[in-house]
Amino acid sequence: MKKNIENRDDLSLLVHTFYAKIRTNTEMGHFFNETITDWDAHLEKLTDFWENNLFAVRKYSGNPIAAHVEVDEKFHHTVNPDIFGLWLNLWFETLEELFEGENVELLKRRARKMGTFLLISIYENRTRNQSAFSAQTSM
Repeated sequence: MKKNIENRDDLSLLVHTFYAKIRTNTEMGHFFNETITDWDAHLEKLTDFWENNLFAVRKYSGNPIAAHVEVDEKFHHTVNPDIFGLWLNLWFETLEELFEGENVELLKRRARKMGTFLLISIYENRTRNQSAFSAQTSM
């Protein structure tokens, strides 16, 4: 029987298992593998993020919007809804493989909202950059 997500150790298992899948994924692994230079530190930071998100433990410091916008710019605006959908499907799959219960459903909902918000932020950044570029070239 699977258990509910109850503590940081559970979240660490989730994050490590999930990103092991991400790193080997042919469609999106390159976004991560070509950006993250210290995987141990990154996985700790992501565990902090989800611990803050689920248990309100205030260890996380970072700016997920800026980080994702930067990745999109680095990869010439190729981050798209399909990538976020794949990310979300792998997140759901990993949650369901390892755990069950209320916190699984909560993390699914929060990841869905977060993914939507990050994708909107990426597209807004593209629009701002395009508007700024258009304004510069029309002068």
